[in-house]
Amino acid sequence: MSQFANVDFTMRQSGKWMSIWDDRTLEILSMEGPKTPSKISERDNIRVGSSNISRRLSKLADHNLVDHLGNGVYRITDSGHAYLAGKLDTGDSENT
Repeated sequence: MSQFANVDFTMRQSGKWMSIWDDRTLEILSMEGPKTPSKISERDNIRVGSSNISRRLSKLADHNLVDHLGNGVYRITDSGHAYLAGKLDTGDSENT
């Protein structure tokens, strides 16, 4: 079974500020729960280092798609789930 078997690949409305790694990171957090940047970067489908993932998580937190729980741990928010389901247009957000 595919590791993304439970992910809905609905057309997402990503903001210009987003990267492909943001989608992958949100998918991982959605499927597996809270994680640190280093745990996310260890995944085979993530081809950037933990420092890059950390910067992207910070940006996602600025846009309320993830919450920082402390100690470098992040979890996806309801808005993050809505984005993955294609129900949130992150292009509306002007934070860069």
